[in-house]
Amino acid sequence: MTKVKYEEDYYLWTQTMVKNLKNKDYLKVDWDNLIEEIDDMGKSQKRAVESLLLRLTEHLLKLKYWEVEKERNKKHWQSEVVNFRVLLRKRLKESPSLKANLAEMYIETLPDSKRSISKLFDIPETIELTLTQVLDEDWFPD
Repeated sequence: MTKVKYEEDYYLWTQTMVKNLKNKDYLKVDWDNLIEEIDDMGKSQKRAVESLLLRLTEHLLKLKYWEVEKERNKKHWQSEVVNFRVLLRKRLKESPSLKANLAEMYIETLPDSKRSISKLFDIPETIELTLTQVLDEDWFPD
């Protein structure tokens, strides 16, 4: 059998690596690429949580500060907040160790959320939105 190259057929490479690992044929495992893939999987989980935090925070900021559009879009934004919270909860259930980094991720994504939202409407310099509020499934801005 010819050696399956990671760069030439990713899917076939993954299936071959699974087969090699199941058969305990460790000499045929492409360790360097496998290690890189596993590392990327972890980074992907973290990026997904960061993305959900970003979108969740954006929608909460809209609800809290975008008075002109609030009446028309409030229900939609609330629905989005619920959905993002559900997805975030599920991601954190799959990877509970990411909870330890949540405060740091929130601090990093909040300025991005503010920057994004500031393109839609004027937002105060100092906002009042805590991570506890963001994660509280029953909390919505007044």
